[in-house]
Amino acid sequence: MKAVHVTRYGGPEVLALVETAVPEPGEGEALVRLDYAGVNFIDVYTRKGEYAKSVTYANRPPFTLGREGAGTVTEPGPGVDEFASGDRVAYCLVPGAYAEYAVVPAWRLVKVPETVSLPVATTLMLQGCTAHYLSHSLFPIEAGQSCLIHAAAGGVGQLLVQLAKLRGAEVFATVGSEEKASLARARGADHTILYRAEDFAAVVGELTGGRGVDVVYDSVGKATIEGSMRCLKRRGMLVNFGGASGMVEAVEPLALAEAGSVFFTRPHMADYMRDPVEIRGRAGEMFEHVQSGRLEVNVDRQYPLAEAARAHRDLEARKTTGKLLLDTHG
Repeated sequence: MKAVHVTRYGGPEVLALVETAVPEPGEGEALVRLDYAGVNFIDVYTRKGEYAKSVTYANRPPFTLGREGAGTVTEPGPGVDEFASGDRVAYCLVPGAYAEYAVVPAWRLVKVPETVSLPVATTLMLQGCTAHYLSHSLFPIEAGQSCLIHAAAGGVGQLLVQLAKLRGAEVFATVGSEEKASLARARGADHTILYRAEDFAAVVGELTGGRGVDVVYDSVGKATIEGSMRCLKRRGMLVNFGGASGMVEAVEPLALAEAGSVFFTRPHMADYMRDPVEIRGRAGEMFEHVQSGRLEVNVDRQYPLAEAARAHRDLEARKTTGKLLLDTHG
């Protein structure tokens, strides 16, 4: 089969299309013929070596990149009774999705309803379930509360805006262009801020009468983290869940106190997708939102597997407004 390997840590040029053997499922696993693999910032961080020392997302080159995919079960392994050949499935947080086939622990698989397309199902796993755990578990946002969402026109951002509005929140959104501002407003954002042209912390302060927001969801990282802290109300929550501008290397404890005794967390998604009940509960709720028309999913671009490096360049250049997918058999 064809697969995309990280040959060494570095830029997109370290991605190589290789021929390798189709894996065989072991006890409790299933072989999945992948139709789509999601392209996510966690793939960029992994490719660069940002997670080289991570226990949760352990890796060592050469390895097959990608942690999100959807396709069809072709061979259930020993001990797998809940999935059969032909089942449409999706998953995330299992390495090796940039490939034509992948072996996946059965407990991480989710059955995809016939009314949900595989491109949408792929999107709803890593990005969709990220938006879900951020808004429903890490900080269960409530009606009447307010939040700031950075990169609101991105893949997670668009979904997070919609989930926050479904829960009754006032949404402040930062974006990089007027085009992206229009998209964020179409998804429900109450206020959009062009972060390149405006001091977003000052704008949030003015719009909230100096009170600040209850929670900031920050996937941009290094370039925004200090401003994000200034956007919070007293005892608010700052969630850093990505580093599109670079990883946040340190936050001074005293700075949290000076900002109003605020809280800071840097979560791993794996801690919010810890068992089959949690995984299938989150994914199932996202599928239901799509089926009912409450949630719009924007698949921005699809690339053949051989063009994974181009997909990474586009993602890092912030040229995208939604989900990027690899068509693994395209």
